[in-house]
Amino acid sequence: MLSSVRCSAAPDWMELFIGLPGDRSNYLVLHRGPTHSLAAVLVATIGLTLLVGLASRGWVRWRGGVAAPWGPLTLCIGIAVLSHLFMDWQGSYGLRPFLPWSATWYYGDWVAIADPFFWLLPLIALAWGAERHWAPLAAVFIAGGVTTGILLWYANIAAPWVLPAYFALGLVGAIGWLRYWVGPVARRRAAAVAVLLIGLYAGAQGIVQRSEKAAVRRAATLRFGSNARWAALTRLGRPFEWAPIYGSADTVAGNDWQLARHLDAPAVQRALHDTREGRAMAQFARFLVAEVDSSGDSVTVYLRDARFARGGRAGWGVVSVRLDRGR
Repeated sequence: MLSSVRCSAAPDWMELFIGLPGDRSNYLVLHRGPTHSLAAVLVATIGLTLLVGLASRGWVRWRGGVAAPWGPLTLCIGIAVLSHLFMDWQGSYGLRPFLPWSATWYYGDWVAIADPFFWLLPLIALAWGAERHWAPLAAVFIAGGVTTGILLWYANIAAPWVLPAYFALGLVGAIGWLRYWVGPVARRRAAAVAVLLIGLYAGAQGIVQRSEKAAVRRAATLRFGSNARWAALTRLGRPFEWAPIYGSADTVAGNDWQLARHLDAPAVQRALHDTREGRAMAQFARFLVAEVDSSGDSVTVYLRDARFARGGRAGWGVVSVRLDRGR
């Protein structure tokens, strides 16, 4: 299971080789970009298969045993890497699977970018299948402590049922470990059950989300007409809940808020087409809005993706572009 986790993370650690982390513009262009495409899945699968296969055969020659056949090894690694793309697609951040041929973003809008149950279920499976020794137990406590700390830090935005369910599941995990419900012999079965439960949990959100999307689409059409853009955005810490967002050519809105887009302003057009920062935000933003500040010696254009920022002039989801008045 740990090997699969390492391989599934390949699209993220491959970003280190294409210039990330970088400045805000680089991040918006490159994150979930080339390394999160189907072409990159093929490259990563071939490379990781060769690396893991050759390393395992060297280990077998040194220590004995049987190396994994190339076919099943390739299939397992390919599925692991592809699962990363699938899980990223499920959220509202999106990804561009057809790069370099198409830069179109795709969004599943199923589950939030971080979900405590996606952390806890695999952790319980790993703990149950580990040797009863202080080292794996310490690793479980560290990982569990980090995830629990994050959840408690954001407890104010979590749904009321999330914390009780999380701690109840953690209690079941502790009892199962103490009573030795699963040991190293059955660790694969425990891992398979954890993956199955996560799949059912995500699938249930996908099913519920279909009716939510239909309601948002109807509301968008009533508000802005048949050409309206819309989405049901996932909510961090609130599984099975979505935030509606609607857009027209000049407005982006939710149920209780509304923003003018100002995209036809000359300064905004200059920022979007003539600057690196503007082009980066233009290709990233799903619901782009702009604000122009001409109070100083220069003109500053603030570009926001209304998914993540509806006000303010700094922070995530905001890019500021300074323009010379003389141009």
